Amino acid sequence: MDQLIAQALAIAKRAWKYRWAGVTVAWLTGLVAAVVVFVLPDRYEASARIYVDTQSILKPLMAGLAVQPNVEQQVGLLSKTLISRPNVEKLVRMADLDLKSQSKADQDALIDTVMRNLAINAARGDNLYTLSYRDSQPEQARRVMQSLVQIFVESSLSGQRKDSATAASFLNEQIKSYEAKLEEAENRVKEFRLRNIDRFAADGKDSAAQLGDLSQQLERARLEYREAVNARDAAKQQLEMIRTGKTDGKSTVQSLLEESTADISTPELDARLQTQRSNLDALLQRYTDQHPDVIATRKLIKDLEDLKRKEVAELRKKALAMPSVGLAGGTGGNPAVLELSRLLASSEVQVASLRARVDEYSSRYAHALSSLKTAPQLEAEASQLNRDYAIQKKNYEDLVARRESASMSTDLDTAGSLADFRLIDPPRVSPQPVAPNRLLLLAGALAVALFAGVFAAFAASQLRPVFHDANEMRIRLELPILGVVSRLTTDADRRRAKLDLYRFGAASGSLLMLFVVGLTVLVIIQNRQVS
Repeated sequence: MDQLIAQALAIAKRAWKYRWAGVTVAWLTGLVAAVVVFVLPDRYEASARIYVDTQSILKPLMAGLAVQPNVEQQVGLLSKTLISRPNVEKLVRMADLDLKSQSKADQDALIDTVMRNLAINAARGDNLYTLSYRDSQPEQARRVMQSLVQIFVESSLSGQRKDSATAASFLNEQIKSYEAKLEEAENRVKEFRLRNIDRFAADGKDSAAQLGDLSQQLERARLEYREAVNARDAAKQQLEMIRTGKTDGKSTVQSLLEESTADISTPELDARLQTQRSNLDALLQRYTDQHPDVIATRKLIKDLEDLKRKEVAELRKKALAMPSVGLAGGTGGNPAVLELSRLLASSEVQVASLRARVDEYSSRYAHALSSLKTAPQLEAEASQLNRDYAIQKKNYEDLVARRESASMSTDLDTAGSLADFRLIDPPRVSPQPVAPNRLLLLAGALAVALFAGVFAAFAASQLRPVFHDANEMRIRLELPILGVVSRLTTDADRRRAKLDLYRFGAASGSLLMLFVVGLTVLVIIQNRQVS
């Protein structure tokens, strides 16, 4: 510790030797700094405050119908990116700052200067933004602030409208693309159905269900065919017995009519009943017994059955009334033979008709059975085509819905913006300059001058060092010291040293006094300007 103190004292003694050089440098630095402080031009600040109201009544009303952007986030991002070079270039043109700029370099320098002097401050939690700009000319600062407020408001609105237009254009392109894809999928489904139109039933049944229906229809047709064949054979047998005289004609006719009443053919009613029964089976596979179509079909079948019973009863009554005329003229005029002949002819026609029906159903059944082998592949292909079509249709409908939502958002933006920009404080310029702070700068100039003087004395002592102590000289030179010659200080020397000290104190004190006077004058001037 003692050694450090000794070194500090030695440095101070060597610097004291060059104190006048330090005072000179301090004076020069102080004068230059003071001149700079007083020469700096005054700067005036123009400011404005804008409040962004994002609590629009349209926001909750249009929720779920139109796309609503995050207005708070957009405005916050705008406030951070507003001071960009393109916006500042626009600002310079709007405020007529580029009239004096002739070259490209001057314009770039002007833009850089304006960017440095612009500032946007946002209050946390409140959508309140303070815009400020400093310039040496108050009127020019006000024009810049007016232009900046206009750009701030217009940038938000134009940006949102540009985004809406871009989104609408993109959606229209996607809708055209998916519309073409949807038409292509519809054409594939149509062509597939046309190629396999005989494989698909109108009621939507698959191949197995169609085969089951055909099997039931074939069995029913075969049963009806066997019944008709039996009725025909019975008529032939009875006719043969009458002709050979083995039975009574009247009793034979009556018994034959009574036995064959159920086999009397009504082709038109039978065909209608068959059609309605098939329709009822198809309806029962899709609906319940209480469905109106099922109830109506059953009522129609019942009415047809009642009509058939009435027609059969009429035919039976006519047949039973014919034998009462009498048996005369042999078999040629025998009513039983005539009636049996009529029944036989009718039975032959019915057998032929039912035979054709059985053959037709057999052919359909065989064709459906052969088609059943390729049915799974066709059904898988149909399922894939329908699935692709459903996907394309869903995407197309979603895009159309989104386009309508985007269009509604654009209309909403045109009708009334979701953000309302309110100018709380219009652009105004402070009556007093806000910069530079000459008091602080003058105090700093004094500190810089004092530091420059001390540093100058220290640097001179390091450039031309001297030794004030024998021990320090021995340590530095690393040589033995044989002896020390002392110097006798006379009264004249002491008087000169004392006078020099007074001069040094006067020079240093006058520098300090000069700065104190300057600070006092500045305070008085500022107080007068404020009052």
